[in-house]
Amino acid sequence: MARKNLQFNPSEDPHILEGKSFAVLSYLSILCIIPLILKKDNAFVLAHSKQGLVIFIGQVAVMIVSILLGPWIFRLGMFVLWVFAFLGILAVLQGRLIRFPVISPIADKIIM
Repeated sequence: MARKNLQFNPSEDPHILEGKSFAVLSYLSILCIIPLILKKDNAFVLAHSKQGLVIFIGQVAVMIVSILLGPWIFRLGMFVLWVFAFLGILAVLQGRLIRFPVISPIADKIIM
């Protein structure tokens, strides 16, 4: 199965500069819904929005699991997910896409 090349070149793609603010929103918890609705025609924003949606779903799952297993799982899980979100925001500001180990394969399966 062929993989899509999701590398973006800021100097060649004018949509990156146009979509950076929406792409940053993608990594801010529930706000990932806004770019998914408003900018799904921009490939740069859509790729980041899908990853942000997976991170948000992970945050909700961590909250649910922490009810059963205790607050330490909440702290650990949220820390890891916020690190992914922070790295995603840094990548947006640089005009590129980072493929996270577990998050990106799940995000690639989301069809918009």
